[in-house]
Amino acid sequence: MKLNLSKITLLIVITGLINSCNSVKRVAEDEYLLLDNDVYVNEDKNKTEVINNLIYQQPNRKMFGIPLRLYIYNSARPNIDSIINAGIDKNPKKRQRLENKLSKKQLDKYVESRKSFNQWLKETGEAPTIVDQEKTEKSAKHLKDYYFHNGWFNVDATYNIEEIDKQRAKVNYKVKTGQGFIIDSISTKIATPAVDSLYQKSKEESIIKKGEQYKTINFENERNRITNNLRNSGVFHFSQDYIGFEIDTVGTNKKVNVGLQIKNRSLRTQDSVVRRPFNIYKVRDVNIFTDSSYENKGETATNTNTFNGYNFYSIGEMKYKPKAITNAVFINPGEVFKDSDRTLTYRHISELKTFKYPNIQYIENPDTTLTANIYLTPLKKFSLGFAAEVSQSNIQTIGFSVNPSILMRNVFNGAETLQLSAFGSIGASKDAGNDKDQFFDITETGLDLKLTLPRLLLPFNTERIIPKYMSPSTRMSVSYTGQRNIGLDKQTLNGVLNYRWRPSNSWTNRLDLFNIQYVRNLNPDNYFGVYKNSYNTLNNISQDINYNNGEDLTFPDQTDDFINDVLNENTAITPSDPEYQTVSDINEREQRLTENNLIFASSFGFTKDNRTNLFDENFSIFRLKLELAGNLLSNMSKIIGQDKNEEGKYEIFNVAYSQYVKTEFDYIKHWDLSKKNIFAIRAFFGIAIPYGNSTNIPFSKSFFAGGANDNRAWTAYNLGPGGTSSTNEFNEANMKLAFSLEQRFNIFESLNGALFVDAGNIWNVFDDVEDPNATFDSFGSLKDIAIGSGFGLRYDFGFFVFRFDIGFKTYNPAYNENNRWFNDYNFRNAVYNIGINYPF
Repeated sequence: MKLNLSKITLLIVITGLINSCNSVKRVAEDEYLLLDNDVYVNEDKNKTEVINNLIYQQPNRKMFGIPLRLYIYNSARPNIDSIINAGIDKNPKKRQRLENKLSKKQLDKYVESRKSFNQWLKETGEAPTIVDQEKTEKSAKHLKDYYFHNGWFNVDATYNIEEIDKQRAKVNYKVKTGQGFIIDSISTKIATPAVDSLYQKSKEESIIKKGEQYKTINFENERNRITNNLRNSGVFHFSQDYIGFEIDTVGTNKKVNVGLQIKNRSLRTQDSVVRRPFNIYKVRDVNIFTDSSYENKGETATNTNTFNGYNFYSIGEMKYKPKAITNAVFINPGEVFKDSDRTLTYRHISELKTFKYPNIQYIENPDTTLTANIYLTPLKKFSLGFAAEVSQSNIQTIGFSVNPSILMRNVFNGAETLQLSAFGSIGASKDAGNDKDQFFDITETGLDLKLTLPRLLLPFNTERIIPKYMSPSTRMSVSYTGQRNIGLDKQTLNGVLNYRWRPSNSWTNRLDLFNIQYVRNLNPDNYFGVYKNSYNTLNNISQDINYNNGEDLTFPDQTDDFINDVLNENTAITPSDPEYQTVSDINEREQRLTENNLIFASSFGFTKDNRTNLFDENFSIFRLKLELAGNLLSNMSKIIGQDKNEEGKYEIFNVAYSQYVKTEFDYIKHWDLSKKNIFAIRAFFGIAIPYGNSTNIPFSKSFFAGGANDNRAWTAYNLGPGGTSSTNEFNEANMKLAFSLEQRFNIFESLNGALFVDAGNIWNVFDDVEDPNATFDSFGSLKDIAIGSGFGLRYDFGFFVFRFDIGFKTYNPAYNENNRWFNDYNFRNAVYNIGINYPF
C-alpha cells in the first residue's frame, strides 16, 4: 500500500506531538518537575495573587490546563549539533554523497537550518521548572518577611516537598502567623519648632493610626507624606533621611508603641557635622532665561525685562510675550517655597510645545530666601511631518494616500502653535457608479488648519473660574475635504472653536463653542449606484408588476419616476400593499441621504480617566457629551421673520439647517487579575433627537453598529436598525446601545489571547422613520439587542498592538424571534476583524 506525502507528513507531526507531550522528558532522574505551590496560612489554603507573587518558583504556565510552551520546549533536541553530524556520519560515505549531491555549502546551510529551528523551539518554549531547594527556602523566608512586615511579629514559615510521582512534585508552604500587633500609642520628638508646628497642623492626615495593625508600608508612606508636606511648606533642605521611627514591643502584650523623631538639619563642615534648626524659605526672585540652548552657551543675555515680578533674560529681542510664559510658571516671587510648584512648572512649560523640557534650579540666598532660575530651550520654529498609507476596502481594489503637515511654533509670540496638514489619496474602485476609463478613478483631498493657544480666548478674564493650573487652551480649526467617485462625492467644510481644560489629573473638560459643518453632495444622481441593495429591492418590485416591460430600471430618471408613480398610486401597488411601504421607506432614505446638510452645533463633554500611567491595567474611564444644534439659527430665523420652505423648514443659503439634541455616555472598566490577565467591560448609550427644523438626524451625526471596535460579529454599518434584515449598505439610526465583555490573557511572551461577548444595536426613535422593526418604542424593543461572541489573538509590539478577532453571530435579531440563537454560529458566517490596539 502506497502512502502519499501528506499522510507521511501528518504521521510525523502526530508522532512528534505525542513524543513532546511527555512533560518530564527533559527532567533528570534525580530532579522533580514543579507542578504546583500550595500555601497554607494558619492551616487555611491561600491562593490570592499577593501571596502567590511571594513565591520565587512558579510552575510552567498553562493554557486551558495544558503546559503548551513546555511541550514546545521538549520538542527541541539537546546537543543538536552532535545529533545532526552523527546522523550524517553514521555511514562513512553518506557525508561525501550529500556533498556531491548538494554541494558542501548547501549541506552546511541544511545543518544550520536544523540548528536554527531547534533554537527557535527552545526560545519559543519554556524550560521545565525544576524544584530548587535554595529557591524554596527563599520563598519560605519571603512569606515570613511579608507577614512580619504586616504586623505578625511571631510568624513562622516552613515548607515540605511532596512527591507526586518519580519525577513530579509540588511544594507545600505552611505559615503560622500568631497574633497581630496593634499600634497602641504614637509620640513625637521634633527638634525644630517650625517643623513641629507644621507637623501638628497635618497630623490628622497621618497614615499611622492608633488601634490599627502594624504595617511597615504605612511607615514608609507616612515618611513620604511628612516629607512632601514639609517640602511644600518652605522647608527647602528637608529630606526623608531626617525622619526616624522607634518601635517598642517589649512587654506590651502584642501592642506597638511608636516614637516619631525628626532631627535638625545636618550641616557638614571641614572637621565635623553640626545640627541646626530648619528654616522656612521664600522665593525672592524668579529669573526666566528664554534662550538657554547649546548654541547660546556662554553668551550673556542682552535684553532684560520684568513682568509681574518675574525677570526675563534673552539674547537680543525677546521672542515671547511674558504673560504666555508666566501662565505656565507656578513658582511665584514672594511666596513660600513649594516643591510641587516646580513639578507643575515642568509639566505646563512642556505642554506649551514651544520649549524642550525645562531646567529649573534654586539658589540659596544669605537671607533664607531662594532665587529660582528657569532655563528654557526653544524648539525649532518649524517641524515637518509626513505619513503615507496603502489600503484596501470594500469600495476600492487598492488605494494610496499621503498626509504631509507643517507645524509652526510661537506664531504670535504667545507660545501659539499653527499646524497645516493636507491629505490626498487615489484609488482604484471595485465598482464605480459610472464607468471610468482610468484605473485610478477614486480621489480624495483635504486641508486642515489648526491654531492652538495656551489660554482661553474669551473677552473676559477666566482666571477665577478656570485657573492656570487647569492647563486651559483654545483651538480654532478650519478643514475641507472633497471626494470624487466615493459614494455621492461629498464636499465638506468644517470650522470649530474649542476650549479645553483639566480640573485635575484625571478630569478633562471640552467645550465646543461652535462647530459648523457644511456637507454638499456633488453626485446625488448616483444614489442607487452606491446603495445597490436599495436599488435591487426597488428594481425587483418594478419587475414583479412589469412596470418597465421587464427591463431593469435606469437611475436616476426611471427609478425616480417609478417611486413617484407608486407613491401617487399610479401603479397596481396600493397603500395597503407591503411593497408600497417598502418603496416609501426607500424614498425617505434617498431624500435624507442625498440632501445637503448645514450643522451649527455647540457641545460640552468631560472625561474622567483614573489611569496612573500607560501600563496601568486597573482603571476606569467615563465620558459624557451633550451637543445642541440649530437653536441659535432657529431663534434668529424667528426674530427676523424668515419664511419657511415648502417642507416647513428654515433655510440658509438654500440649505435646511439641522436642529437636534444629542448625548453620549461611555464607560470603560479594566480589572487587572495579574499575570497579564485582564477583564474589561464597556457600556455605551447614545441618542440624538431631532426637533424644530429637523425630522431626522444628519448621516454624519447618526450612530452605526458593527465593526472591529463595536459588535465584532457584524461588519461596520451592517447591524440594525432594530430587527430589520440589514438591506442597506450603510445602516444608521439615532439611538444606540452597546455592551462588551472581554477576558484578555497571555499565551506566551508578546502573544495574547482574548475571549469576548459584544451586545447592542441601533434604533430609530423620535424621528420620521415609522418601520416598527427599526424603531424603539418600549423596553420590549430590547429583544432586538444583537449578541456576538468570539475570540482573538493580539501581538504586542510595544508601541502598538496588532489585533485579530473572529466574531460569531450568537443572537441575530434579523431572524424570526424563535430562530435567533446560534443561527449563523459558524466560521462561514463569522466576521474577521483586523485592528490596531485594543477595542476599548
